[in-house]
Amino acid sequence: MWVLARSLVMMGVKEMYGLVGIPVTELAYLCQEQGIRFVGFRHEQQAGMAAQTHGYLTKTPGVLLTVSSLGFLNGLTATTNATVNCYPMIQISGSSVREPIDLQQGTYEGLDQLAIAKPLVKAAYRVNDIKDIPTAVVRAYRAAVSGRPGGVYLDVTTPCLGAIIDRDEAEKLFYKPVDVCPAVAPSKESVDRAMQLIAGAKRPALILGKGAAYAQVENELKEFVEKTGIPYYSMSMAKGLLPDDGPLSALSCRTTIMETADVVVLVGARLNWLLSRGHGKWAKNQNLKFVQIDIDPQEIDCNVPIAAPVIGDLKTSLDAMLAALPSYKLSIDPQWVPSLQAETKAKDAKFAQRLKDAATASPMTHWTALNVIKPILEANPDVILVNEGANTLDDTRDTITLSKPRQRIDCATWAIMGMGMGSVVGAAVSTGKQVVAIEGDSAFGFSGMDFSTICRFKLPATVIIFNNGGIYNGIGENMSKEGEAPYGDPAPTTLDIRARYDKLGEAFGADTYYVTTPQELDTALKAALASRRPTLIDVQLGADSGKESGHIGYLNPASLQNVIV
Repeated sequence: MWVLARSLVMMGVKEMYGLVGIPVTELAYLCQEQGIRFVGFRHEQQAGMAAQTHGYLTKTPGVLLTVSSLGFLNGLTATTNATVNCYPMIQISGSSVREPIDLQQGTYEGLDQLAIAKPLVKAAYRVNDIKDIPTAVVRAYRAAVSGRPGGVYLDVTTPCLGAIIDRDEAEKLFYKPVDVCPAVAPSKESVDRAMQLIAGAKRPALILGKGAAYAQVENELKEFVEKTGIPYYSMSMAKGLLPDDGPLSALSCRTTIMETADVVVLVGARLNWLLSRGHGKWAKNQNLKFVQIDIDPQEIDCNVPIAAPVIGDLKTSLDAMLAALPSYKLSIDPQWVPSLQAETKAKDAKFAQRLKDAATASPMTHWTALNVIKPILEANPDVILVNEGANTLDDTRDTITLSKPRQRIDCATWAIMGMGMGSVVGAAVSTGKQVVAIEGDSAFGFSGMDFSTICRFKLPATVIIFNNGGIYNGIGENMSKEGEAPYGDPAPTTLDIRARYDKLGEAFGADTYYVTTPQELDTALKAALASRRPTLIDVQLGADSGKESGHIGYLNPASLQNVIV
């Protein structure tokens, strides 16, 4: 185990997230002895969410330690999510003795973990020999960060964890790998093709994805936008990469870009479901052509033809495009940017009125609470915002304006719920910054017990829970008939409008507030930020705040609409 701990130190690992038990408890102690901060959780999934958030914010793998079997499976949710979202992460799990697993003889927690992990992660390795541990760690690290980042699984068998080696012999095994994440330069031909297309565009637009935020290319993008005058639309976790309220920000013009832009440059963004897979409103735009900058050639043409793929890492690719820019004369329609700015101004004014109209609602709505939170967070731009829920996610994303990159963490590509408390811990531990989480009451329920982790490690984090008593809202109706089972049970979307989440925070020693008015929320949030202490703010909303979603009846064939519900 000492060899594994030392190998992690050699790779620069400073934090580890996890939950101990057989057979990895001693490893956690040895990691602490080697100077690695071990952040222990109540549930492996949240430890994994912390590790993936760490990877996203630092460009270095977040390390997750889990026990075998179900502990491994709990953590694998996050490692898989990291792979889908392109966050570097390494999950290390102890595993049982191989022979009885392979013969299916019923050994302790006998699960073929490597076989399960392989199809779900970027790479997976098993270590059986103590002498192979340093190489395994290097390979896992390199796989996690190089090319398209992702989650890596490292399976360490119990005999390997318990093996003994002479310390002098072990020291000979350690080494520092060279260039674990090499730059990948695009071809000159691809850059020229892309620049020709951009230069000829009348209505160009940039779409910035979280890949650009991860790549930390805000300076290159700022220069490119300033020199070209091309407007940009930021995806959710790319908000703040360039200022949301900048003169060329087109955050309010998504539909207009889809339907009328003639060249769209995808920068760290994929044409997945979040962008209608290039279909939907895009289909109305017959003259549209895409430029896509991506490190993975397999991503190109996955949904629609890409006219100008640029294969390379984002920084090297943008540097090449900036170097080529003086050779091209742009032909942007002089009415394009002013039209987007006018649309932005009109929509922003309408949205501001919506917030103003909700400012005095009693009981509060999502918009009432956000009307209070918005100016406070915007006055504290270094605070990292974690956000999840249904209405809570959508409304917060639309309301809070960001001016700095990597200040927003949410449920991302898979839109999963249950990343909240883990992401709060990962963000606070890896950056040292203050974190504010805005959580729906349903979303908080997935991870709420790990609010205790925030408290145990005394992290500068504030968790705000919007309690409207349900999934979407608290007014769901049980459709069974009176007198027949299960009449009287809560509806599928109903939770508890009377729940007092602040009492949970109180149990773990946090500062807590239960607020029912905008004035109380204003006071609580300002006090929480000033204190830098673990804080939980329970915001009581009306049960009718929020609209229900999640129905897929529209997918039914028209002939069956009346019979399938």
